Amino acid sequence: MKNFSKNIFWAIITLLLIAFLFSSFYSEQKKAQVLSLDQLATKINSNEVSKIIVSANNLDIELANNEKAIAKKEFESSLSETLKNFGVDANALKKIKIEVKEESGWKYWASILIPSLLPLLIIGWFLWMMFRQAGRGMSQAMTFGKANVKLFTQFKDRITFNDVAGLKEAKQELMEVVDFLKNPKKYLDIGAKIPRGVLLYGAPGTGKTLLARAVAGEANVPFFHISGSEFVEMFVGVGASRVRDLFDTAKKAGRAIIFIDEIDAVGRERGAGLGGGHDEREQTLNQILVEMDGFEKNDKRIVIAATNRPDVLDTALLRPGRFDRRVILDLPDINDREEILKIHARGKMLTKDVDLRKIAERTPGFSGADLANLLNEAALWAARKNQKEISQIDIFESVEKVLLGPERRSRVFSKKEKETTAYHEAGHALVAASLKNADPVHKVSIVARGRAGGYTLKLPTEETYLRTKSQFMTDLAMMLGGYIAEKFVFGDVSTGASSDLQSASSLTRKLITKYGMSEKLGPITFGKTEEMVFLGREITTEKNYSEEVAKQIDEEVKNFINRAYVAAEKIIASRKKVLDAIAQKLIEKETIEREEFDNLIKTFKLKPVEIK
Repeated sequence: MKNFSKNIFWAIITLLLIAFLFSSFYSEQKKAQVLSLDQLATKINSNEVSKIIVSANNLDIELANNEKAIAKKEFESSLSETLKNFGVDANALKKIKIEVKEESGWKYWASILIPSLLPLLIIGWFLWMMFRQAGRGMSQAMTFGKANVKLFTQFKDRITFNDVAGLKEAKQELMEVVDFLKNPKKYLDIGAKIPRGVLLYGAPGTGKTLLARAVAGEANVPFFHISGSEFVEMFVGVGASRVRDLFDTAKKAGRAIIFIDEIDAVGRERGAGLGGGHDEREQTLNQILVEMDGFEKNDKRIVIAATNRPDVLDTALLRPGRFDRRVILDLPDINDREEILKIHARGKMLTKDVDLRKIAERTPGFSGADLANLLNEAALWAARKNQKEISQIDIFESVEKVLLGPERRSRVFSKKEKETTAYHEAGHALVAASLKNADPVHKVSIVARGRAGGYTLKLPTEETYLRTKSQFMTDLAMMLGGYIAEKFVFGDVSTGASSDLQSASSLTRKLITKYGMSEKLGPITFGKTEEMVFLGREITTEKNYSEEVAKQIDEEVKNFINRAYVAAEKIIASRKKVLDAIAQKLIEKETIEREEFDNLIKTFKLKPVEIK
């Protein structure tokens, strides 16, 4: 309908242009004076006519004063005979130059053909457009079960494994697949069989699709890519038909790689109780299972799939013979983050003082996509300030923007609120600087960001994958530091600590029920999370313990919180002068960077945490 409306619009415009052209020609003809035969005879007798051009029954008259006029003679009679009948003097007629022209040329034929052919041409054009629309609809109906598979070609932004930083093990696994497709004899001679399917899974932004594009860049074989959501339609059987078409297309290409992005769209666990046996998603999954390892085997096609939800995939999809090789993509460590930053820094104008290693230190837990967004935010921030280059401060500012949100300097604090916020953040920073297992403080600020009135930025000194109970207790004490500082200095507490208290309570309950860190309850986990596979969300938690145990859990939560509270309170009470110094510096400058904070606490004989 959209294309039909567009065609109607252009048809109307064309007709209007044709009408305008005809009207312009017609208006030019009306400029000449129209004479009757008796008026023409009078002008000839008075010697006012110099030339007459005869074209059939039309007379083009040129007057003695160079003006133009037109007239018509009588049908089936000559001009001289007509003028004689109107009393024109023969001597006066001899003085006039008379020229006879035969009516011919394109104007003659146009005057005959256009009035008859133009309507037929317009009607024919409309009929052609209607049949064209009908034919397109018919072709779409015939290709409804065809897969919208795209064949990789060497496009401009082609990438290889050299363009992907980190992920060494993942690249090694995939390079083996690429090498098998290039040199299958090397593996077949020794009796090896390459895996039929490779599943890439990891957190969002870790580079699953990017790695698949690198495989496409490395392999010299056809590479077909499609999204999992493109299989599913509202009609049952369409998804399965598209799966068959996808694998048939790849089969014709011989050795080929098929990449299915976001396979969890069709590969979720079957038997969820929703949709019944004729669920379109299940039909599609069944066809994928058959194509990958069914009765008819074809070892020349390798399937690579990507997902960030491997826990919801059907077990039949993950068994040997299908996706029997699984490649985990972890979040990058500090060295990988530095390499990723170097790649994304290409094409960006950085100042000479930019140290990507320091940026990598400030971004633990960032994925590759997060780091790309970080440098882009820094470039936007520098351009907003009309700078020609991106500085280190711009990138640090972007780190905090990504973590906490943009600055809200328009949020003006009263004097009392500013003082309360300063002591609150000073309490967090002081407790963090005083405890052995705490992460170093990188920045303390009372400038509002996002929903927070202030923040204390502390980051780990090195990459860690395990955390101990003592580290968790240090985190709890640090969370309570702001609450205790407000209460100790002002004798009252504010709503600014609500987020800290909520985080502390949630963490404490996990320590007891999930991590088994309670000495009283022992190494036992409590509560079983039930997950709706079809929806892919946690919706219920089964209570697999008695009311008596629930009471003990609540008591242990309170015990953990009290222990952290006592530790933080002891620090703040014994180091009141340090607390006042940090708070006053925040009231004065609003923001304290790591170096300035370390120098400040050193004056009170506090040793800052060393950053490795």
